[in-house]
Parts: sequence; C-alpha cells; structure tokens
Amino acid sequence: MTAAIIAIALGVAGGFVAALAGVGGGIIFVPALALVLGLTQVVAEATSLLAIVPVAILGTWQQRRTGDVRVRDALIIGVGSVVTAILAAIVADRLPEDILRWMFIALMVIVAARIWVGAQRDADRGR
Repeated sequence: MTAAIIAIALGVAGGFVAALAGVGGGIIFVPALALVLGLTQVVAEATSLLAIVPVAILGTWQQRRTGDVRVRDALIIGVGSVVTAILAAIVADRLPEDILRWMFIALMVIVAARIWVGAQRDADRGR
C-alpha cells in the first residue's frame, strides 16, 4: 500500500474519530504517522498539526450551524494556543526523540484515564 493511500485512510479515520468523539485527530494521526509511515515523533506531530487545520475549520463550521460553538471562549483558547504552540514547537525540536515520545504516551494515558473516570461517573448516575 502506498504512503498516499495510507495517509488518506488515516485522514478518514482521524476525521471520523475527531468529529464523533470530540477529540483531536492527533490522537489518531500522531501514533499512526509514527508507527505506520515511520515518521519521527517530531515530524509526526508537526504533520498532524497541519493536517488538523481543515478538519478543525470544517468541524467548527458544521457545529456553529447548530449553535454548539462558544465563539468567545474558542477565540480566547485559540489565541493562547497559538502562542504556546510556537513555543512548544521550538522545545519539541530540541528534545530527544524518546523523551518526546514518552511525553505523548503520558498524555494519551492521562486522556484515557480521564475518559474512563467520566464514563464510570456517568454509569454510576445511570446515564
């Protein structure tokens, strides 16, 4: 299978998961780009950031049509994210590959634990 076909499949899976579960496509893109396409962690993360831009724009447009976007909050978060993303990219370029990979793994474990705790709480409430 060519890299382009794999990239298309990753885009479809990432977009579906991002829209369905409300999570960033990076949860799918970064590990897949590193494991399936063999990209380094830094390149996988940078590629994921660019790939998510059209997904975020179109997803936001669709959700805004239904009135589910809090524009003011999103703009505040967005401005803060732009500033820190630039700084974090500089740091990521300087960190050893294995440290960056372990940081990503830790983030995924924390996210999974948080989702699990929330699901348990909802189950306890009978939802």
